[in-house]
Amino acid sequence: MRNNRPVVEVVRLGLVSYLEALQLQQVYMKRHGSGPAHALLLCQHPPVYTTGIRQKPYPAATLDHLRLLGAEVHQTNRGGLITFHGPGQLVCYPILNLSNFKKSVRWYVCELEKTVITVCRRFGIDAATSPHTGVWVRENKICAIGIHCSRYITSHGFALNCNTDLSWFENIVPCGIEDKGVTSLSAELLRDVSVEETVPLLLEAFKDQFGCRLTDGRTQKTE
Repeated sequence: MRNNRPVVEVVRLGLVSYLEALQLQQVYMKRHGSGPAHALLLCQHPPVYTTGIRQKPYPAATLDHLRLLGAEVHQTNRGGLITFHGPGQLVCYPILNLSNFKKSVRWYVCELEKTVITVCRRFGIDAATSPHTGVWVRENKICAIGIHCSRYITSHGFALNCNTDLSWFENIVPCGIEDKGVTSLSAELLRDVSVEETVPLLLEAFKDQFGCRLTDGRTQKTE
C-alpha cells in the first residue's frame, strides 16, 4: 500500500564544511538505533579533497600540495579513492536502513546510479553506468559515488556536478581512474545549471527509484 512506503526526511544543509557534514551523518545514523529514521542530507561543500579506503596511504607531499591549493583534505571510510567536492556540486548523503528497502549493498549502489541517470535524462543528457562506479557521460564522470554501510545503515553517498569548477579535478586522478575525464550538467548543456535547479529533479527521481515518501526535515545540532 502507498502509506507503507518508507518515509525519508530531506534535510537541506546548504553550504557546510565536510567535517560538519560528517558529524551530522553520525547524528542521523544514531537515530536508527530506536527505529527507522531514514534521512537524505543535501549540501554543498567548500573545496575539499577526500580519500576513500585504499591499501596504501596517499603520499604526504601529495596531500600537502592539495592543501596549498586552498582546499581541505580528509581521509574517510567510504569506498572509492580520491575525489573532489566543492561549490556547485550537489552532494547527497542518504542515511538509510537497507532492512526497510533491500538488504543488498550492490542493489543500493545501482539504485543511486539509476537515480542520477534519471536526473540527467530529465535534463536531456544521455548518462549511463560503466564498469567503474558512478554515472558517466561518454568517457567523463558526471557523478561520483562512494558509500559506507554498517549493519545495513548507509552513509556517505554521491556527488553530482552541476556548475562545479571542474579545474579542481585537474590536480588529481578522480577516483583513481586513469584516462577518464569529468563533466557537469552545465558543461553538457552549455548553460548554467545550479544546484538549486537540480534539487527538485533529484528528489523526484530518488522518491520514485526507492519507492519512498519524502518529508521536509530540519538540521540537527552536532553537539
